Amino acid sequence: MKKIAHIAFALLATLTMLKAQESPKEEDFYKIITPPIPEGIILEVGGLTTLPNGSLAISTRRGEVWIVDNPTSRTPYFRKFATGLHEILGLAYKEGALYCAQRGELTKLVDKNGDGKADVYETVYAWPLSGHYHEYSFGPKLAPDGSFFVSGNVAFGDEEWWRGESRVPGRGWIFHITNDGKYEPYATGVRSPAGISMLNGELFYTDNQGDWMGTGGIFQVKKGGFMGHPAGLKWAGLPNSPVKLTEKQFFAERDNRQHKDAQGRAIKPENTGNEAPQFLYQLKEKYDMVQLPAVWLPYGVHGVSTSELIMDNTKGDFGPFTGQVFVGDQGQSNIMRVVLEKVKGEYQGASIGFRSGFQSGVLRMAFDKDGSMFVGETNRGWGSAGDANQGLQRLVWNGKMPFEMYTVKAQPDGFEIEFTMPVDRKSAEDLDSYKVSSYLYKHYPVYGSPPINTEEVKITGVKVSDDNKKVRIVLDNMRQYYVHKIQLEGVRAATNSWSLVHTDAYYTLNNIPDGEKLKVSELKTTRSGSTSSASASASTTKAVEKEHVSPDGKGKPAAAKAGITKAPTFDEIKPLLQKNTCLACHAADKKVVGPSYADVAKRKYTNEQIVNLIYNPKPENWPDYATPMAPMPQVPKVDAVKIAAWINSLGK
Repeated sequence: MKKIAHIAFALLATLTMLKAQESPKEEDFYKIITPPIPEGIILEVGGLTTLPNGSLAISTRRGEVWIVDNPTSRTPYFRKFATGLHEILGLAYKEGALYCAQRGELTKLVDKNGDGKADVYETVYAWPLSGHYHEYSFGPKLAPDGSFFVSGNVAFGDEEWWRGESRVPGRGWIFHITNDGKYEPYATGVRSPAGISMLNGELFYTDNQGDWMGTGGIFQVKKGGFMGHPAGLKWAGLPNSPVKLTEKQFFAERDNRQHKDAQGRAIKPENTGNEAPQFLYQLKEKYDMVQLPAVWLPYGVHGVSTSELIMDNTKGDFGPFTGQVFVGDQGQSNIMRVVLEKVKGEYQGASIGFRSGFQSGVLRMAFDKDGSMFVGETNRGWGSAGDANQGLQRLVWNGKMPFEMYTVKAQPDGFEIEFTMPVDRKSAEDLDSYKVSSYLYKHYPVYGSPPINTEEVKITGVKVSDDNKKVRIVLDNMRQYYVHKIQLEGVRAATNSWSLVHTDAYYTLNNIPDGEKLKVSELKTTRSGSTSSASASASTTKAVEKEHVSPDGKGKPAAAKAGITKAPTFDEIKPLLQKNTCLACHAADKKVVGPSYADVAKRKYTNEQIVNLIYNPKPENWPDYATPMAPMPQVPKVDAVKIAAWINSLGK
């Protein structure tokens, strides 16, 4: 009995020690709080702004404007400020008045008699509409001189729904409304520009993946710029257009683009699909007005329906990221952190995960005076992860320092990564702690793009700074214009052996900086000799494939036939669905953007067939759904197998 008790005590002590050593997650540093909202108020949030007195102004897709007094208290007070407007997808405050972008006009709202309600609805400028449902208008954003910028969504084609069209001037454009109420076209090439933003006095916008946009992207906007979508070029010939690229030039140049990468090397045919790949940088090499994204957001990982950009101006009240940028994603209901830098006069940088788990699609963000972040959410018609269709939540830092990549900066021979706390030198000098690959997205008239021309990048060495706060990674081959996925799964913190909260950074390398490269004598090139995380993952995947998806002679999973496996429950599978953005378009028992999983189960696909359809969807299988599923090559096979098994369990 004593021996059994001793063993039990030792086991308990071991489990306790392992639990204590677990690295903390997002929620251990940033808490999501849902403030109480009075019954009957539906906040399909389209705009958020903090007012000088600390109140929060909210605009909704239902055409209402609400003012929330004492928004961070336990009993915030909601009052309706304006109503009867048309799908307000942005809100700004200027000189005692609120300005909103309705679908067809910039409107000024004024409370003249001081009763807390707008009694003046003044049209600042009205722009044309064709009446198509997809002609959303986003903004306004205040320029440094007090004027406004607004962005206009494209319409969709009648025969090919995914093809964006500009049926009237302003669609597919970002335009400027001057202080005297005049309209100026400013830049074009945008598709669904939901996140028009002003960062340190410079204009940026985010676009959603779709036709001509392989994934979500963050662009700086310059007057006369072209960001890649050709629909708005229909109006480039108008007398007041600053854009000097024509539709004819665009399509002629597309036909002439070469089947080569930026280094002039032929691209492997097996990576191109059915046609030669087209890349946006190829167009920029001929036309200076083409604007490359500062950051490509990896599809299905960070970029599905990219929304608001917001800069941390809290001076440390929101954590260690003052001056950095956060970007929301409506489809995935999450927020990423973006590290930007200028190299050779152009912005570029890295996207890093930040906080997931919001109740609905993240569309708008605003900082409160106490340093917390309000998050405005909406779902209707667009689909998103989360259980709610709309709402308002607040993100609060608890004052503890997370172990994160603080910055990622390009170097002439690789990247320099600075951390929020010192790293364990042994782990940071081990080449097995790192993995780097690079890839790009197609620029073509198809809905989204998988990563193509992917290559593993050899790491030739690393150098850790004397204070253990920075690591320089030296690479054998950096590819201009490509996204470089930098994985640091083996790096640990010095004081507590934590792993990084977010181990991956996705850096868009528009320009390789000049400068001195590190000498081989300065580098550490040792390896631990242990199985790397990538190898372990591959072994796990291979084992799961063998167990779950090896078909027998009748095409059924052999393991399932033998009764070896048990389908996971929803609680077990939900984290995988959230991580892989499946819940942005699907729900267990109801139609969202795509069919419910219960309806998929009725098709009686085998597990292997479902796995194949995740990677290579067949839109013809679901002709009644307007939005075809994009290929999801980024879903790990081990996750796809478990998801397939769970889906098929719904049909039993």
